[in-house]
Amino acid sequence: VGHCHPDVVKAAHEQNQLLNTNSRYLHDNLVDYAERLSKTLPEKLCTFYFLNSGSEANDLALRLARQYTNHEDVIVLDHAYHGHLTSLIDISPYKFRNLEGQKEWVHVAPLPDTYRGIYREDHEDSVTAYATEVRHIIEQAHERGRKIAAFFVESLPSVGGQIIPPAGYFQKVAEHVHKAGGVFIADEIQVGFGRVGKHFWAFQLQGEDFIPDIVTMGKPIGNGHPVACVATTKEVAEAFSATGVEYFNTFGGNPVSCAVGLAVLDVIEKEDLQAHATEVGNFLINLLKQQQIKHPIIGDVRGCGLFIGVDLIKDQAQ
Repeated sequence: VGHCHPDVVKAAHEQNQLLNTNSRYLHDNLVDYAERLSKTLPEKLCTFYFLNSGSEANDLALRLARQYTNHEDVIVLDHAYHGHLTSLIDISPYKFRNLEGQKEWVHVAPLPDTYRGIYREDHEDSVTAYATEVRHIIEQAHERGRKIAAFFVESLPSVGGQIIPPAGYFQKVAEHVHKAGGVFIADEIQVGFGRVGKHFWAFQLQGEDFIPDIVTMGKPIGNGHPVACVATTKEVAEAFSATGVEYFNTFGGNPVSCAVGLAVLDVIEKEDLQAHATEVGNFLINLLKQQQIKHPIIGDVRGCGLFIGVDLIKDQAQ
C-alpha cells in the first residue's frame, strides 16, 4: 500500500498508545481482523492463526497438514522457496540443493512453465501433462511406502521465475493429492492481497471452483510490519487442536499487528488498489512487449497485475 502509508502508521501509533500485549490476553482487534480477512476468502477457509512472519506461517501450515493427514511427505515445485526455517529450507529446492540436499520425504515436481518448461505452449494439453507429473510422483512415493501430507506451492511461483501456472493445473493436482490423502497448501506470501489485480488472492486465477485447504500470508499483510497468517478449514483446524497441544504464538495477532492489518485492508479498499495494480501492470506489460519486438534477447513477457516476469534469452529456439 506504499511506504509508510499514513493510515497504516496512524493505526499502529494509536494502538501502541493504548495497549500492546501478548496474545494470551483477549482483544477485539484479533476477532475483527479475522472477520475482515474471512470476507476476502472462500467460506470454507474459516479458521485463522496469526503469526509474525511468512516463514512462521509456512512452518505452521506444514504442521497442520501433517497432523490432519498423519502423513509426512511433501511435494513442492522445482526452484521453490518457502522460507528460512529449517523445516522450510527442506522443502525449498532453491536452497536445499546448495546445502544438505533433498530429504527422503521431499518430492520435487516440474515447474508448470509453459515458456521454457518440459511442456510448453505448443503442447496439446500442458495442464494435464504437468499435473500427471505430480500423479507419477505420488505413485512412486507409494511404491516406496511413503505417504503424501501436502502439495506445497506458491500460487504464482516467484523465485522460480515469475511463473503463471496454466489455468486448471491446481484443480487437477489437488484431485491427485486429495486422492492420496494429502492437502493443498497455497503460499500467498508474495502474491496475495490484490497484487495480481483482478483477484484478491492469486490462487483465484485458477478459477472459482478451486479452493486450497490451507492458505499462508505474509509480506504485504502488514505493509512492512511483522505479521502473518494461516487460513484453513474447520476440519484441518479441529484435527490440529485434537492433540490437546494448543498453538500459541506470543506476539502473533497482538493488538498492534491486528490494527495494522485492518488498516492495510482499509487502504486497499479505499484506494481501489486492485484496479490500480491491474492498470499499472497492464501498462508496464504493454511497454515491455513493445521492447520485446525490438530486442531478440527478450524471449517472453508474462504477468498479471503487478506480478510480472521477463525472460532474457540467448537462443530463441531453446
